[in-house]
Amino acid sequence: MKKIGMFDSGIGGLSVLNKALRHVKDAGFIYYADEDNTPYGLKTKEEVIAYSDNITNFLVKRGCEAVLIACNTASSCASGFLRKKYDIPIIAMEPAVKPALKGCPLENKRILVMATPLTLREEKLRNLIKREGGQERVDLLPMPKLVEFAERGIFFGDDVEGYLEKQLLTYDMEKYSSIVLGCTHFNYFERSIRKYAPSSIDIIDGREGTIRRMCDLCGIEYFDKKINVTYPDVKYYYSGRSVTDDRELERINKYHRQLEGFA
Repeated sequence: MKKIGMFDSGIGGLSVLNKALRHVKDAGFIYYADEDNTPYGLKTKEEVIAYSDNITNFLVKRGCEAVLIACNTASSCASGFLRKKYDIPIIAMEPAVKPALKGCPLENKRILVMATPLTLREEKLRNLIKREGGQERVDLLPMPKLVEFAERGIFFGDDVEGYLEKQLLTYDMEKYSSIVLGCTHFNYFERSIRKYAPSSIDIIDGREGTIRRMCDLCGIEYFDKKINVTYPDVKYYYSGRSVTDDRELERINKYHRQLEGFA
């Protein structure tokens, strides 16, 4: 069984882990949440590279044969550095711009990418948009407070909905075919985002493509049909500290349960 490490600035990457647990059998996972340094989206690129390097080294020392960066910001800033330094597969997240544009060939429809400020500033995203020919059709929306809400376990309510309404309703949503969730923390808010998006708009993220890529690189199978989820089989760390406290494990399971009902 392959041992795979996943890391994020906090709990956003649990949404990636949850997807993997639902579709992958032949892998064991270590999940590392860098709770001491969250959020990454407001840090410098150099800081994020240093955090990512330390975490990857930590995971490799614990026997991980591959590392999935379950964080769009760290993927944008540090994936190239990590691939040069470590002789194992490094799998990075990528905002689902390509499938969003491919799924809507209509020239009069636009794509809205929601992400952290640092992800939106990085050349990696700009190059992706250019490569897919989306320069004239993609709008970028920084949503840093969603990371804060997610870390506090607040998925619904007046504060969340007030923030979403203020940000999203400055756009004419009828012009869009898709909203791309370009931060793994944002996956917890799909239901809330849906309140401000017409039913014709697809809300998509990059988790499935990333996990399929992980499976290809690691020689394991991705099951299209959901499999039974066994959360206790995962080893969790907060900034290098093993998570064994029942209250913290229940907090983690709360995030998993928030994603129930999603494929």
